[in-house]
Amino acid sequence: MTALASTTVANLRDLGGLPLADGRTVRPGLLLRAGQLDRMDPRTDPMVAALGIATIVDFRSTAERTDHPDRVPAGARLVVADALADTIAAAVARGGADDKPAAAQLKHILSDPALAEEHLGGGRAQTLFAETYRALVSSGSARAAYRAFLLELTAPDAGPLLFHCTAGKDRTGWAATIVLTLLGASPQTVEAEYLAVNPAVRAAFEPLIAGFVAKGGDPEIAQAVIGVVPEYLATALAEVDAAYGSMETYVRDGLGIPDAAVARLRTRLTQEA
Repeated sequence: MTALASTTVANLRDLGGLPLADGRTVRPGLLLRAGQLDRMDPRTDPMVAALGIATIVDFRSTAERTDHPDRVPAGARLVVADALADTIAAAVARGGADDKPAAAQLKHILSDPALAEEHLGGGRAQTLFAETYRALVSSGSARAAYRAFLLELTAPDAGPLLFHCTAGKDRTGWAATIVLTLLGASPQTVEAEYLAVNPAVRAAFEPLIAGFVAKGGDPEIAQAVIGVVPEYLATALAEVDAAYGSMETYVRDGLGIPDAAVARLRTRLTQEA
């Protein structure tokens, strides 16, 4: 995976070049991941202009999209695929006021150490993210979102596709995991790609973390919500195994993607090393 030096898109990465089984690699220039695109500007950003993005898949919630709408390049198509709609609706129904996932509330959460400790201290942050990752596999909205994502990737006329959420680490990370597993990447490669976003995400939020800790905030809480850890990904993979037995069955039976479409995906996105 290659980090791309964009001046207007945070955490922009090309999955091309990652190793797969039988000496193959992911074909570059076709599958890109990022954080939110509210500052994307091909006119001033040569890297973005060179990508030729045909489709953008946005996994964010309604509130996230309203606060920071995507800037879509001319000629590209935007597909909204709200992965956590059911999870957020259930939280609101239980009396919660939050209409955004934790990753989209970092500035609010880390502005007040007492508030962070109340809601996320004592291991509650890890529990929250474990629940989120299970929902990314099993909730109806997540299955619909990742189905839409894979249908875009397997369309006969598909071009370069960029998928993203807010920080580009959780919902986006699970999307990358699905595709790389289908393409034949090893578990080690999948995990390494998942964790590779940490430096960019933590650098982006370093001033926020420093301010939070300076005010007496628990650095473990900050790290739990800022970055990703192997345990989060393992939770989602365990949910797949428990509910479906394998990623292929999850994609076919859980997401409704036919085997022929997966075969097209493998042909299109892989190349000889």
